[in-house]
Amino acid sequence: MTIYLVDVEQIIHTCPADPGPHPYDIRRTLIDVIPGGECRAPVTIRCGDTTTQIPCHRHEPAKRQCGACRVIVTEHTITTRTLAAEVAA
Repeated sequence: MTIYLVDVEQIIHTCPADPGPHPYDIRRTLIDVIPGGECRAPVTIRCGDTTTQIPCHRHEPAKRQCGACRVIVTEHTITTRTLAAEVAA
């Protein structure tokens, strides 16, 4: 399993179109990557006379990928800031 560790920072505000607080700016920062290793279930593909093997993550949907090819994204920290309303003088 390849694990991606990310920090999330979101800024929320309210506006006339949607008076409930909602995020309008979300930023994700990649903190660390823990590689899963080599594919343990390569897939054989054929095109005419040519045959080759590719890692299963390039061919199979996520639920059929081997443990080394699966990807997990873990949110390390989530920071939420509220945009203060500016008052015109």
